Amino acid sequence: MRGAVLAAAALLTVGMLGAGKSDPLAGRIAGAPVRCIDLRQLNGPEIVDSQTILYHQSGKRTWKTGPVGECASLRPLDTLIVDVYGGQLCRNDRFRTVSTGMSIPSGYCRFRDFTPYDRVK
Repeated sequence: MRGAVLAAAALLTVGMLGAGKSDPLAGRIAGAPVRCIDLRQLNGPEIVDSQTILYHQSGKRTWKTGPVGECASLRPLDTLIVDVYGGQLCRNDRFRTVSTGMSIPSGYCRFRDFTPYDRVK
């Protein structure tokens, strides 16, 4: 009986964690993708999942990008190491990740285009 109660509690906890996730782009409208974005106005990056990286610009705009093709090392809570040339971040610029507690970065991945998402008023 006790095992059944613990199993039910574990399932409830897992269900609550999954339900707590929200779409970081909810309430926003996508614009036309661009090749480069200006880094001076951005906060981030935020790794959402293996295909989504967000950069936040003030409270109104969020830029969405991701890797070209597969980037197996891209996971939430990892640190992104970006090779920046000049003041812009552009499609095909390279990045790597470092997992928490690790010191050796992953192999290189490349950025896709950057899509602006603006908050709906």
